[in-house]
Amino acid sequence: MPPNSSKAKKPPVTATPARRRELLDTAAEVFAAQGYNATTVRKIADAAGMLAGSLYYHFDSKESMVDEILSTFLTELWAGYDAVLASGLGPRETIEALVTESFREIDRHRAAVAIYQKESKHLAALPRFHYLADSQTKFEKAWLGTLERGVEDRVFRADLDIRLTYRFVRDTVWVAASWYRPGGQHSPEEIARQYLSMVLDGISLRT
Repeated sequence: MPPNSSKAKKPPVTATPARRRELLDTAAEVFAAQGYNATTVRKIADAAGMLAGSLYYHFDSKESMVDEILSTFLTELWAGYDAVLASGLGPRETIEALVTESFREIDRHRAAVAIYQKESKHLAALPRFHYLADSQTKFEKAWLGTLERGVEDRVFRADLDIRLTYRFVRDTVWVAASWYRPGGQHSPEEIARQYLSMVLDGISLRT
């Protein structure tokens, strides 16, 4: 006997790409503000102005949401970074381009950057998020390699502590996610220019 149509299981609701992006942007803000462990699907649904059950039509868990938020951010970050690293620029120009690309990503994905900073170490221990550790290793290799090349090419000072410089540049760039707001007085490119003028003159050889 065919099932009663009124009792037949309804297909899941599929969000449009724009609506899905809107929901993920809302989730990212909640994760960034409250932390992964303290964030519940209900809190995300409340922020999105919908019932928690309705949110489950689009995402099966908060884990899947934060996974999509972080993987989208890192995919875009590495598209930009890989283009810079493949362009054959000199060491100083590579640092300038990487810093500029970093500030552009903060502009596009400020909340995702904040989540990555706060949660990546914890999440990377979970099988679903092993790509976070892989990305961190790749990130470190790119920056350290560029700095080492700059010392070898006599673009940067010979006495430069490569790892310390890397940590300084990394931390001072990405901490901007804590205060940067898109649409502010300065564009990401202008912030990068100001930042670079302060940093690079301190590590470049005087001519």
